[in-house]
Amino acid sequence: MKLKILHVVGARPNFMKIAPLIRQMDMHPDEFDSFLLHTGQHYDQTMSKLFFDDLNLPRPDVYLGVGSASHGEQTGKIMIEFEKVLLRQKPDLVIVVGDVNSTIACGLVAVKQNVRFAHVEAGLRSFDLTMPEEINRMLTDRIADFLFTTEPSAEENLLREGIVPGKIHFVGNVMIDSLESHLEKAKTSRLLNKLGLGLQEYAAVTLHRPCNVDRREDLSMILDALEEIQNVFPVVFPVHPRTQKRLSDFQLEKRLKSMPNLVTTAPLSYLDFLALMASAKFVLTDSGGIQEETTVLGIPCLTIRESTERPITVTQGTNIMVGCNPERLVEESKIILSGVVKIGKRPDLWDGKAAERIVEVLRREILNFKSD
Repeated sequence: MKLKILHVVGARPNFMKIAPLIRQMDMHPDEFDSFLLHTGQHYDQTMSKLFFDDLNLPRPDVYLGVGSASHGEQTGKIMIEFEKVLLRQKPDLVIVVGDVNSTIACGLVAVKQNVRFAHVEAGLRSFDLTMPEEINRMLTDRIADFLFTTEPSAEENLLREGIVPGKIHFVGNVMIDSLESHLEKAKTSRLLNKLGLGLQEYAAVTLHRPCNVDRREDLSMILDALEEIQNVFPVVFPVHPRTQKRLSDFQLEKRLKSMPNLVTTAPLSYLDFLALMASAKFVLTDSGGIQEETTVLGIPCLTIRESTERPITVTQGTNIMVGCNPERLVEESKIILSGVVKIGKRPDLWDGKAAERIVEVLRREILNFKSD
């Protein structure tokens, strides 16, 4: 029997999570038939092409092109368009990843059409209900048939929420699958040469969370911290489109450009950013995935958030939560520059083989059942 799998991506972080799964299923062409759908929740033609090329992803079979909108409008548009595709394609299983609006929207449509679906990266919780992603995570997990987890705390969260244990599968982290399979290739990136920087000669920063960039006061305070840090150590800042818009709206672009040791770039391809991150002295971020990647790379990470849904990066990894506190951000940066760094370890099953485990579960739970 052959399983038809409909993979959903909606935003760039989803690409790194889906790519290892499609690659692994393609190794079993007699058992799996992969169909890739891009909702277009976040879409930039140039950046998407770079990511698809870097990750060797096939071009999407369907592109919905829903675009940016409010949470309600965007989720609704995805559901309307995805339902048409689902009814037409009739997959055996839908796979959603992460915590974006596409995740919950496609999961809801699948379960209402009695199509089984799997959530990859299930059970992560920040316990901050002001984060739209937290709502998406909780609701998706509640209705999914297969819950693939990255760390033990995720299973604990799911069991506490009443999820049937048989639905939960601890498989590791597909983000790390992508990192492991592309790290050597990333070393061929010419980005650092273009920037005139060498190994551990700079800090890298990423910002995009609404809590950090959507209010002028919050973004200004982070710029205060970055200004102080770049006075003593170079900083490279690939600017997220959302952050770029806020800098423009708040008329803060000139201030950013006035910092002599802070280099801004356009959003980077996956391989270029991986090269930037892997060679940094430390990373300042509000991203979830970067907390995981820096843990595996052994790079100190300062997370500019009050909570994290990836606690293992703090308890076992290199991640330090500095909160929305510019003074703490500067203080911890200076501690790292003084030579005192947090030493972490690689979490269990973050070994580049998570996709293999997911495929084995699906073969055991669905393929064997169908053949019987």
